[in-house]
Formats: sequence, C-alpha cells, structure tokens
Amino acid sequence: MNCRNCGAKLEGIKTTLPFKVRHDAIVIIKSLPVLQCQNCNDYVMEDHVMAGVDSIMAKVDQTAELEILDYAV
Repeated sequence: MNCRNCGAKLEGIKTTLPFKVRHDAIVIIKSLPVLQCQNCNDYVMEDHVMAGVDSIMAKVDQTAELEILDYAV
C-alpha cells in the first residue's frame, strides 16, 4: 500500500497515539498497529484496528482525565 500524501511505501509498525475524548480528557493507546509512511511519517489505521480503538474507547473511564491503555484486541 502507498501513502496517500506522498506516494511512498507504507510499513506496518506499532506505535503510541493519543486520542482526545473530551475537552479535558485524553486516552493514550500503546502498541497500536498502523501503516506508516517511510518517507513523510503519515499513517493509516486499517478498518479492523479502528474498530478495536472504538471498542477500547467504549470502555474508557469517563471520570479520568488521562488513561493509558495497551491495544490488545
């Protein structure tokens, strides 16, 4: 698969990404599988990974300002 931004090859890696869930709350997901561009570092999440992120977000503690979780779906 090629990068939609620059056309270079995408490589499967695991990374850590933050997700803002409210104006005062962030969830950080570690070991998240993404396809990252080797040239411009843009990334793409595949549909099944995004479904896993949605599942994780549905279980987040709504009172926490910061939560750090591993992607294990």
